[in-house]
Parts: sequence; structure tokens; C-alpha cells
Amino acid sequence: MYISTWTEGTGWDKGSLRPYGPLQLLPSAQVMNYGQGLFEGMKAQESAKGRIVVFRTSLNAARMKDGATRMCMIPFPEERFVSAVKTVTEANKDFVPPMGKGSMYLRALLIGSGPILGLGPSPEYTFILFSAAVGAYFKSGQLSPIHLLVEEHFHRSAPGGTGGTKAAGNYSPGLLTQLKAKQEGYSDVVYLDAKTDTYLEEVSSCNIFIVKTPPLIGTILPGVTRRSVIELAKMKGYTVEEVPVPVLEAMEADEVFTTGTAVVVCSVGSLTYKGIRKEFTTGEKPGAVALEMYTSLTGIQSEKEPDPANWVVPVC
Repeated sequence: MYISTWTEGTGWDKGSLRPYGPLQLLPSAQVMNYGQGLFEGMKAQESAKGRIVVFRTSLNAARMKDGATRMCMIPFPEERFVSAVKTVTEANKDFVPPMGKGSMYLRALLIGSGPILGLGPSPEYTFILFSAAVGAYFKSGQLSPIHLLVEEHFHRSAPGGTGGTKAAGNYSPGLLTQLKAKQEGYSDVVYLDAKTDTYLEEVSSCNIFIVKTPPLIGTILPGVTRRSVIELAKMKGYTVEEVPVPVLEAMEADEVFTTGTAVVVCSVGSLTYKGIRKEFTTGEKPGAVALEMYTSLTGIQSEKEPDPANWVVPVC
């Protein structure tokens, strides 16, 4: 793993690679008490050209910088973020699965690691980047449609909040609804907007498309895969609308799918709202647009298809 620390007066140190292991944090560390913490997720994979590549990591670096500003943290320099991704990937290249067998997930953290008892910004920050080999995010498999339950009581975020950042504290509050939904046989939940309880916003850990997609208005995470799918769809001649999507309209849609680093593009098999279940797919067959976007995006990521926008970054 890679670690770099910022302190007042010296700034960010040069950083170093070290074996994966425990961190030393005082109980009074800001992140332990007041939650100054951000994370990013990326993937490294073996490509059709026999090399290891990553995907649009500069966007993850920029998103972490934006999140740091919102959370009153010292941002980790973007160019060093991108360099650290390459360094960790190359150091762990033996753990990258063969092409088509999975990928190596890269998790970046920025935490307030300094001690502070009163509410305030941390006097010290630590950037950490580590990796692990992974397979499909959902147990049903990469292309198998998932089944979503519309959450009617809790909300993921609210206008003026931190829903548009990848703050660590945004995710644990969703575990209660997510685990309950899974116990009832659903794959995950999708949240409505906090203001009107009318519009679809986001699934627990990924963005959602109803062939159109909700706009980025501060309550939805600006996903790298979301952005890539929008740009890819426009390249293919689709008209992409980023507009509020009423849940009732979604229940009448022809197709629904989700996007994210972990899920890539995942077709939604059904959406359940107020006890009514709308089916979008038949059996284990994904929707046509979702399959088209998945095939094209993964084709670019794996260098099986041309990369006209230079999204893929070779590492080694």
C-alpha cells in the first residue's frame, strides 16, 4: 500500500510504498470522532494487449479534491494521486487476475488522522491507497439483472448536504435499509429525493439510468462510470437527458440500469414501489441498452475495442 501524510508547516511528505498492515491512529484522531474521511474506488485489469491498465483515474483524483474542499480537508495533489495509482498497481501486478477473470480493485482513502477533541479540521491528514483482487459486485453475476426496492422512509442525502461527495459517512447509514431489502429477496434499494419523495436519485452504491438519468444537483455522486456511459451513449448517437426522473415514470420505463466502478453497468430486472413490482427483463437476460453500454465500455476498458477518447491508462 502507499501512504503519504500532510502536516502543517511541512505539507505532504514524499509518500512511500509499504506492506499492507495496520495504521497507527490515536483515539482522538479527527476521523474517529468527527468523520473527516473520503474514499475513491478504481480498477486495474489485464487488457487484450497483454498489459495492465487503469481507467480515467484523473477523474477520481479530481473528485477526491472536490470532496476534500467540501469536507474542509487538505486535498491530495491530483498528479500525485494518479502517480500513486500506477505505483500501487505495478507493485501488485501479480495480483491482477487474468483478463476476463476479474480485476484488482484500488481503494484510495483521505482521512483526518491528527488528534483533535474540539470540533474542527484535523491538524494532520493521511492519504492511503491499497488494492485487492475482486470479482463481480453482485452475487448473481456481472450481467444478471438485479432487483431493486424503492426506499420510502429513509433518504441517502438532502439538498445542501454531502451526497455529491464520496464521504465515508454517506454509506453506513444506508446499511439498515440495504440489509433489510436483501433479507426480503432484493438486490439493493434505490433512494428518492429528500425534498418531495418523488424522484429517483441513487442506488446504495451506484448511479441509476432510466435510459435517461437524474441530474447532478449536489445530492447525487458524480460517478466516473456514469459520466463515461453518458459520453459513450452520445458517441453512439443516443440523446442523453439529465433530468429529474419521477418514480412513477420509472415504473413505466422500458429499461432501467445502474452504473458504478464496482457494478460497471448492471441491468435492473425489476423495481418495486409501494408493493407493486415492475419487471423490465425476462429471466437472466439483461436489457438491450444496458448490454450495449456494458459491452462497449468493457471493450474499451479491456482494450478489445478502440479508445477514441484515451480513457485507458497503461501502467505496465
